[in-house]
This record gives sequence, C-alpha cells and structure tokens, in this order.
Amino acid sequence: MKRIHIGLEVQDLTQSVRFYTDLFGAAPTLEKSDYAKWMLEDPRVNFSITARGRSVGAVHFGIQVESAEELHEVAGRLQQAGREVLAESEAECCYHHSDKAWVLDPDRLRWETFHTHGEVAHFGEENAELEALRAGRKCCS
Repeated sequence: MKRIHIGLEVQDLTQSVRFYTDLFGAAPTLEKSDYAKWMLEDPRVNFSITARGRSVGAVHFGIQVESAEELHEVAGRLQQAGREVLAESEAECCYHHSDKAWVLDPDRLRWETFHTHGEVAHFGEENAELEALRAGRKCCS
C-alpha cells in the first residue's frame, strides 16, 4: 500500500512540532534536532518538517512505497508521464536509508517516490544532481 509524503521547511522546529502534534493528535514517530516525521494512518500520510536553513515553506511531495517492485512501478509511471526522472539508490536522507526517484511536475514542483529500508544516524546530504533538481535546473541524464 502506498502513502502520500509531504515535506515542509519550517522556521522554528519546536513551535512547528507543537502545532502539527496538536493538528494530527499524535506525537512525531521520529524527532531529531532539525527534523520531525509523523507516519499517520488517518490520513495515510508521511508528513515531515525540517529546519535546515532553506526557504521556509519550501516543499516537496512524494509517494512512499513498501517494496522495490512498487518503486519501479511508480517511477515507470513518472517516465510515462513524460517527466525526466532522477534515480537515487542507496540514499541517506532525513535519517533514513532509501531508494528514490525524483521528478519535477509541469509547474516545477518536486515529487519523489521512495522505498525506505532502514534508518541512519545523520540527516544525510543530497547529491549534486538532486540539488540541481531542488533549484529547478535541468539535472537528469
């Protein structure tokens, strides 16, 4: 089963954690000094916030999948939609280890599909191609 993902940049993580905890009626399932994530069943969403010095309100969307097969399926749909897809395997991002595919929609909003298969002890860094995608520049080969 797939789950929608929304990732937001916030200014004050502490205040935002309080706000979203009240809104969702649930504490984060993962909370770090610069990141918090809620894995909700109602609504079925992976909602994360981070305060890492980027523009407040910067956002990306995604579809979290439960297997490599589902990742391949959704990434294939992105390609069929005529979008240029950036594959990212063995990514260490947001305290998790995942395989991903990134794309820009027609309005240049960032979407990812990803299969998470572990946690890591650090936030992780994005590669140069993903930074180009974040900035809205052509990146993918």
